[in-house]
Amino acid sequence: MRPRDIVILLKIIAKGDQEWLNKDLASELFISPAEISDSLSRSEMGGLISSGEKKKVYKQSLLEFIQYGLHHVFPAVPGGMVNGMYTAHSHPFMKKYFQSDWQYVWPDFKGEGLGLTIEPLYKEAVKAAKQDELLYKMLALIDVIRAGKVREIKVAITELKKIFEHEPSAKYHTH
Repeated sequence: MRPRDIVILLKIIAKGDQEWLNKDLASELFISPAEISDSLSRSEMGGLISSGEKKKVYKQSLLEFIQYGLHHVFPAVPGGMVNGMYTAHSHPFMKKYFQSDWQYVWPDFKGEGLGLTIEPLYKEAVKAAKQDELLYKMLALIDVIRAGKVREIKVAITELKKIFEHEPSAKYHTH
């Protein structure tokens, strides 16, 4: 499994019941169609997505991996101060629950925030997150799990469960 495999599965969840092709995911995530295909094959082997033409994410299995394995396999260690896009507990959703002296950001020289660097799960996360509010929220919640404290992680897991249990809402704009 590779970090971008998680991103691809989250993007499929964000799309809800919209029909999609590998090329759609590729263009929306700024990843090649071949990488999408390889990723879906790995996820299928790992029991995280169904086989066949209509690929369905096994949300419970994905959530279990995120909750119990993600921080071991893809940990995040905050780096130096940079401009960027807010993530982890600095994402607007998490700021409703937690205050912190330190902000976490994905590096983005056009970013509005200043904070400690968290390397995203894949290099084009900022571009993809700017186009898809729900994907952005899910990736920030994933970063909470990768770099957060126990209380923060509990809130992130609870919110991911809510997102996974319900089809994406119309309030989120996905392209």
